[in-house]
This record gives sequence, structure tokens and C-alpha cells, in this order.
Amino acid sequence: MNAYIIAGYRSAVGKAPKGKFKSVRPDDLASFVIKHLMASVPQLDKEQVDDVIVGNATPEAEQGLNIGRMISLMGLNTVKVPGVTVNRYCASGLETIAIASAKIHAGMADCIIAGGVECMSPIPFGGWKIVPNLKYVQDFPEYYWGMGLTAEAVARDYKVSREDQDKFGFESNRKAVKAIAEGKFKDEIVPIPVSEVYLDEKEKRQVREFIVDTDEGPRADSTLEKMATLKPVFDARGTVTAGNSSQTSDGAALSLLSANACSSS
Repeated sequence: MNAYIIAGYRSAVGKAPKGKFKSVRPDDLASFVIKHLMASVPQLDKEQVDDVIVGNATPEAEQGLNIGRMISLMGLNTVKVPGVTVNRYCASGLETIAIASAKIHAGMADCIIAGGVECMSPIPFGGWKIVPNLKYVQDFPEYYWGMGLTAEAVARDYKVSREDQDKFGFESNRKAVKAIAEGKFKDEIVPIPVSEVYLDEKEKRQVREFIVDTDEGPRADSTLEKMATLKPVFDARGTVTAGNSSQTSDGAALSLLSANACSSS
């Protein structure tokens, strides 16, 4: 049995911790995407979905309580579709696609929604309570490295220079800015309504409402010269900076995978 990606959508990528999604819960964000995803396949009854598999690197606080299950309940509005959360850190969302594909190929499912959500605005790196195993911290500290130190190790071992990293980062940013200006991402992004509560200059409660439909990260004013002035952020003698690595983000992306039978239902 083959597995096919029938449809896929995402939110815009917000810039944590002060971007436009800073006050949006991750379960709300992902449920908006699932509703749009299902509306794009009207011939599919929601109860034909066998599972919702959601990747999340920090499944606690607003992202806790098996957020995959909550997103299934909120997005599909039925108790008949289960949900599960997968944590493989930065590869969590991709892992859910692999799991969905494997289950369909094995005949364990016909139709699965898979993807990921991460809201880094409300949750600190590593979570709220970090308790590593003391013995392994002492003997194998690299077991607890994050992606920043991992990137430094890769750059060192494979001799990737700071200049090459900056150039790659600059070109990636330039392409993203150009793609946004040309509307290349419009068809894949679900416009998300945001209602944000704040205090005005007189400390009076106010509410502002707006739609988020454009990625916040790309910077049209970036230059290689500016990037060269940035200091390393993970290793004082390293090469990984805020300009040549990924930003902290808020966002969700989900796809519908199915076998032939599900896609023609």
C-alpha cells in the first residue's frame, strides 16, 4: 500500500518571543490549520482520519497534556479520532510524517494527519524544569547539547567557515524575502485571526484584532556586512550567530497523508 500527501498547510512563522503569535496558544494555532486542511478535502469525512500525529519539542505547559490529542479534539471536533505527540526535538514534525507514511505502508492506517506545532514564546529553551542526570552531565555533557552547540561541532569537524555560514544564511534570507514579495507562500499559509489583550498608555485593558498571514523572520535590510558584526551566541570562540542560524519561532504545519482508498472517499 502506498502513502500519498494529499494536502498540506501551515501558519505563517511568527518570531518568538515578541512576534504576532506571542499570545496565541499552540493548540489553537494548530487547530486553525487542521480545520483549513480538512476544508480543502471536502470529500473526506473527518471520522475517516485514523490518527493525528503532532511533533512538538517541548511538550509541557501550553504544549503539554498530550497536545496532539487536544489538537485532534479541537481541530476535528470529534472524540472518535485519536491523537499523539512525538518529540524528536527539531526533527519532531518530520518524524510524524515518517511515522504516518510507515503506518500506511504497513496497512495499519489509511488516513493520517501529521505535522508539528511549536510556540517558543511562552516556553523557555529546555522547558520550565531542567533536571539532567548528574552522572551523565559529568561524563558525557555532549548528550545534553542543544542544536547550537551541535552546529558548532559540525562546523568545526567539517571545516565550515564563518564566512560560508554567513553567506548561506544571507542567501537564504534573500530568497525568502523575494518569495514573500512575489506571494510564493500565500497558497500554503492559513491566515490566522489573532485577538490580543494589552494595556494602553493609561493602563486600560484593550483588545486588538488582526490577521497573521506572512512570515515574520526574513529581514529585507540584512547585509553580509551587518551579519559579519554579530557575535557568536553558543560558543565565545565559535561561528554560529543569530544571523546564520534559525530564529526562535511560533508556528504550525500539518499534512494529510493517505492511501488510495482514503483519497478517493
